Amino acid sequence: MAAAGGGKEKIRGRAETPGPTEIRSDLLRTELLRAGAWLGLALLIGLCIVLIQPIMLIFAAIVMAAILDGGTRLLGRVLPIGRAWRLLIVCLSLAAFLIWTVMFAGSQIADQAATLQQVIMIQVERLAAWASEHGMGNFQLDAKTITENFAGTFGRVTAAVGSVVGALTSVVMILVLGIFIAIEPRLYERGVAWMLPMKSRENFYITTARMGFTLRRLMAGRLLGMVVEGIGTWLACLAVGIPMAALMGLLTGLLAFIPNIGAIVSGILLVLVGFSAGTDTGLWAIAIYFIVQTVDGYLIVPMVAKQTVDLAPALVLGAQILLGALLGLMGLFLADPIVAMIKVALEREAERNAGAAGTA
Repeated sequence: MAAAGGGKEKIRGRAETPGPTEIRSDLLRTELLRAGAWLGLALLIGLCIVLIQPIMLIFAAIVMAAILDGGTRLLGRVLPIGRAWRLLIVCLSLAAFLIWTVMFAGSQIADQAATLQQVIMIQVERLAAWASEHGMGNFQLDAKTITENFAGTFGRVTAAVGSVVGALTSVVMILVLGIFIAIEPRLYERGVAWMLPMKSRENFYITTARMGFTLRRLMAGRLLGMVVEGIGTWLACLAVGIPMAALMGLLTGLLAFIPNIGAIVSGILLVLVGFSAGTDTGLWAIAIYFIVQTVDGYLIVPMVAKQTVDLAPALVLGAQILLGALLGLMGLFLADPIVAMIKVALEREAERNAGAAGTA
């Protein structure tokens, strides 16, 4: 029972006084709660920085799961079978394509890749010599210097996937985790929602549904662009006699996954290889590059943008520069889906705020 005065309380027959750890001031308790929230936020940010590599791998797995889920849904329009069987067909098709690429095209691409560095270095040295002759400075370039400067522009995640073993391990982890997520995505969605307050779960489900729709359409557009650019570049290079046509098509297709920067890098490589076979071939390489990029930029990208979020090119390029510098190659590859997910979340929040203001 509480005592009448003196700030004392009787507990089991003894008079007790408040200790130094007891907080009786509401103001002090509120401020401590605020300080604890800010401290927890700071610790969370620090933890994310330390664990940035696995976080990026997990997000890459989510992107892979969206690709597999999109293929499964698309296959369901023509095959009225269970989801598990459709997902199995998609996974087996992906595995068959990878095996075919390694077994039948791997040897040719490997031979071409062995000479690609020599061809590029010869062309770069020619450009450096031409610049020196025209008074633009004296450039001393070699493969080691270019490689070190290229690697130095990326963040700490690059070191984790920079080696062949690290890259293969990361790819395997992304594939396995993506398959597990694609098998039963609702299971993980409900698991995350269970940790949220009841009043926030409906908004969470709506937001994740829109994110999933956007991510599936965005990845479908990226894959379509990769196929069109890769096959188009390969066939065009074969037609005009540009060396290493298969490798140029493969690199162009892979780099098409990275908007803006990927097109620039693939174009530079294509033009350098083209001019290594002569001036006419180099001019054809320039023409092929502009034709392929025009088809992608004016047909594929607008078609995808109508079905998903229309991301401004400057916004995507800025995100690529920022995430590439902070997070390395993984950030560069995933900048586009990250920006798309952030935009969907912000649009949903703005919609909620507008609804709340309308009902007030």
